[in-house]
Amino acid sequence: MKKIALIYMGGTFGCVGEPLAPMPYIQFMPQLQRIIPIELHVDCFSAPVIKDSSACTAPDWLMLVQQIQQLQLQGYAHFVVIHGTDTLSYAAATLARFLGQSCHLVITGSQYPLLNKAGTDTREFTDALDNLYYALDQVVKLPAGSYLAFHHQVFHAQTALKIQTTELDAFTGILAEKDCSTATSSYLVNDETILRSQNLSLLNIMAQPIGLHAFKQQLQNLVSYPPHFLILQGFGTGNLAVDEELILLLQQLRQQGCLSILTTQVCFGQIDQRYAVSEWVDTANILINNTHSHADLYAKALQLYLQFDSPELREQHWTLS
Repeated sequence: MKKIALIYMGGTFGCVGEPLAPMPYIQFMPQLQRIIPIELHVDCFSAPVIKDSSACTAPDWLMLVQQIQQLQLQGYAHFVVIHGTDTLSYAAATLARFLGQSCHLVITGSQYPLLNKAGTDTREFTDALDNLYYALDQVVKLPAGSYLAFHHQVFHAQTALKIQTTELDAFTGILAEKDCSTATSSYLVNDETILRSQNLSLLNIMAQPIGLHAFKQQLQNLVSYPPHFLILQGFGTGNLAVDEELILLLQQLRQQGCLSILTTQVCFGQIDQRYAVSEWVDTANILINNTHSHADLYAKALQLYLQFDSPELREQHWTLS
């Protein structure tokens, strides 16, 4: 029988009380163990950090990666992670980027808590049980890699997107049974990696139908203290209204070490180079998004930031990873 490491990281799944708050793991663990089917070999673990997922950042997910990599050395190859839904897609994409195909991992969560308000018994109406049982079932059947399971569907982790705030059918993405060129190599995480990730600076600007002058002023404000990565979410296939002055601002940001990445604010589809966007992108010295999702774009930027010290090397490897 394949043994599964079940890691609890908080989220609505393990919340109790009113207003909802994560239940301490020492109290939640007996309740979690109680619902696990006896025919399965499941060992429960607390994640290094248990918190509301809206507060999670790169160090939290990298500590989780580090924990998984340490458990791999103890003989575990199958992992199920319970995580909050707010940043579930970001956690999934980060795990996929850093673990590659080194193990079998399914991450899940729920829209409703597992337990009642008092934390004494299973809630009458909850999707937590279904999602957990489905994740435990799928993790031993799926090929090596990372996946997100939710509401009887399982997606490639790098492609997942939350599309509903409260509905049970909350996520979409490329289904696991379909071909998808996801990450294959792993990246070893250590304490230095986690510490360095705290300094990642990434800013996302979603284009709005405002005047070009106002948009240029927003970019001008960044020139003195630019982020490591600037994500520009254009319209449609990545279209943005530009002029020579705006292109110059993007070039200045690049000279300051900021890599600008053009993507789209549309949820599905890719950047289309048939349009005039391709003409100014090269001149402005910016990159084109080539990832599976917005969360995967974040995870790729994080990985390149940690792998390479200079923006030149990050830019060079952008199309290679």
